[in-house]
Amino acid sequence: MTNSAPQNSPRIVVVGSINMDLVVRSARLPAPGETLIGNSLSEIPGGKGANQAVGAARLGADVSLIGRLGDDGFGDTLRRALVVEGIQLDGVERTRKCCSGVAIIGVEDSGQNCITVVPGANGRLMPADVQKQAQAIARVDVLLLQLEVPIPTVLAAMELARTNDVVTILDPAPAIRDYPPELLNVDVVCPNESEAALLTGIEITTTESAHRAAEKLQQLGARQVVITLGDKGAVFRDASGHTGHLTPFPVTAVDTTAAGDAFAAALGIRLAEGGSLQDAGRFACAAGAVAATRKGAQPGMPSREDVNELLN
Repeated sequence: MTNSAPQNSPRIVVVGSINMDLVVRSARLPAPGETLIGNSLSEIPGGKGANQAVGAARLGADVSLIGRLGDDGFGDTLRRALVVEGIQLDGVERTRKCCSGVAIIGVEDSGQNCITVVPGANGRLMPADVQKQAQAIARVDVLLLQLEVPIPTVLAAMELARTNDVVTILDPAPAIRDYPPELLNVDVVCPNESEAALLTGIEITTTESAHRAAEKLQQLGARQVVITLGDKGAVFRDASGHTGHLTPFPVTAVDTTAAGDAFAAALGIRLAEGGSLQDAGRFACAAGAVAATRKGAQPGMPSREDVNELLN
């Protein structure tokens, strides 16, 4: 079903990865060196950038995606899936003699997962590709970013957004140890607890330590911070230094693969609509919770009705 964003809906540009997720399900995840018999194998459209784009579109935004696909069969399938969601793909080009991005995802019955990503064409997304879409970035409300494409490309997109007073939101995933300092010069950063620990050097074991990490992230350059804590909810720190704890929604997790992508998309939507960071964070927690109850990355992205039902 194609999403058609209503007039005056939030305008979002996502710069990021587009992957085919090869999902292997088993009773539990294997230990190092262990061989397990899996229950199933599925090919599901994913990639953090594409997931965020689909998540934002289903929540009612007018969404454009900037990324790269390979010239393989996966590229054809992935593009068709994005077209069905009503996402604008002028900024998505094909890379010749290159595979599309692939993520190999192990999911156990508890819903926990482990992921290995082969970047493929995502690794060929260059600052020049972003520059080609400068006008598209200049006219939106929010720019969503992650780290499955080259860091110089992410920084180039940030600079364009800042020049045009576009709100920048960074999901600093997958986690990397050597973050360039300028990467945190964003309006909102929304790491999970392990990513926040890498960024700040603060081990996060309680909500109190999460608050300390949020303060440190603000000192490092982020204007506002939300740190997701899985089944413990999230903590936030806004531009004025106001902090709070967002309690989790009681759901039974089936697949947490793209819960963070649903969270980031929803956070961007509500901030674009004028919500406070606290309001946007709660809306995002609900979106992430709904996504965790469903199998698959893009198929699991919730609609606005889904999120409102949980909120109510």
